[in-house]
Amino acid sequence: MSVIEEESVRGGVFKDINAEDEDVQPTVIESLCMNCYKNGSTRLMLTKIPFFKEIIISSFACPHCNWNNTEIQSAGRIQEQGVIYTLQVKSKEDINREVVKADSASTRIPELDFEIPAFTQKGSLSTIEGLMDRAVAGLEQDQVIRKTTDPSVAGKIEEFVHRLKKLKEGEEEFTLIIDDPSGNSFIENPFAPQKDKCLSVTNYKRTSEQNASLGIEEEEEQEDEKPNNDLDTMRNEVLVFNTSCPECNAPANTNMKLVQIPHFKEVIIMATNCDSCGSRTNEVKPGGATEELGTRITLHLTDPSDMSRDLLKSETCSVSIPELEFELGMAALGGKFTTVEGLLKDIKDLIVSKNPFMCGDSVSADRADKFKLFGQKIDKIMAGEMDVHIILDDPAGNSYLQNIYAPDPDPEMKIEKYTRTFEHNEDLGLNDMKTEGYAET
Repeated sequence: MSVIEEESVRGGVFKDINAEDEDVQPTVIESLCMNCYKNGSTRLMLTKIPFFKEIIISSFACPHCNWNNTEIQSAGRIQEQGVIYTLQVKSKEDINREVVKADSASTRIPELDFEIPAFTQKGSLSTIEGLMDRAVAGLEQDQVIRKTTDPSVAGKIEEFVHRLKKLKEGEEEFTLIIDDPSGNSFIENPFAPQKDKCLSVTNYKRTSEQNASLGIEEEEEQEDEKPNNDLDTMRNEVLVFNTSCPECNAPANTNMKLVQIPHFKEVIIMATNCDSCGSRTNEVKPGGATEELGTRITLHLTDPSDMSRDLLKSETCSVSIPELEFELGMAALGGKFTTVEGLLKDIKDLIVSKNPFMCGDSVSADRADKFKLFGQKIDKIMAGEMDVHIILDDPAGNSYLQNIYAPDPDPEMKIEKYTRTFEHNEDLGLNDMKTEGYAET
């Protein structure tokens, strides 16, 4: 039990809110002003709200810079459950209801699509009118600057503030919702102990995210704990590990996640972002074993919408476009999870933009024209102006092209399974791999 709670039990520390009671005197403490760093005074009052609980009201004032601040804190502990107060504001009397809003509470007015998120304001003891005045003051704070820098935004905010003021004056009915995971917020019921027809109070169990925001650590039973390498846990988490940037060798982070591709298999997607040089790379690895058969996927590009098909190109997959007499070897571009358009852009960049033979003294006019023409043809393909076929040939069977008609066959896509040759197995390192009887001597 806290010191405040002990004093409360002994009797008389917490007083009911009563404007006519002149005997209640606040405690005055000399405090440092965080605005001018001179001494001001903080007034503390231990107050008991009828039909609710005890709170601490603190008010700071500095006589040197005239800065002041008022806030409330709950004198009790965080409640077992969160609470949602929903009030139908129908009259001017409802506007004058007392409200305790903890700093962990969010406030919403659905009719205006307006929300004050949690932890953006200090806790306050006020009325609904005071709560709305505080919101109006926050919105109008930088209006003078906005009218100069961004008049359109300033106009919209001014219009919104006007609607908020109309609600405050009681000209329209509206709904006020206060959602507090700590359970320490409150809206007055003037009919207590009878039921208030306009006010509904709902208690709920907090989520783990809400407990974390309140600084509450959940007790986890050892029996329910799972090992860190559990496959189900890995599917639902993004793993982060330290690495070095491939461009500038600076320390960077690589994010890795297991992803299930519909109608295909699981793959591992890795992405590296470097804060030093801005380099961004991504790589895809197959999540399963090498397939027994190779896969050859042929897609006839007949419509610009084909550009948005998802595409997985593994490291062992080669790409060819017969109409352009173009073939990209399996080692080029690495593993990628992208779209058909993304793959074509990468091919264009590799052949045209990043080609070392396209710059300097080594480039001839004839070769430059050929590369430029190739880039123009790629642009036409992406724009849907050129009828071509794109072929993904993966001996390991770990590449994928989205079938937009799934689970039905795609009339524009042909998938062939074939038996790998000795050369294919040699390139994949399968000829020297012994998976049965390897322990025998």
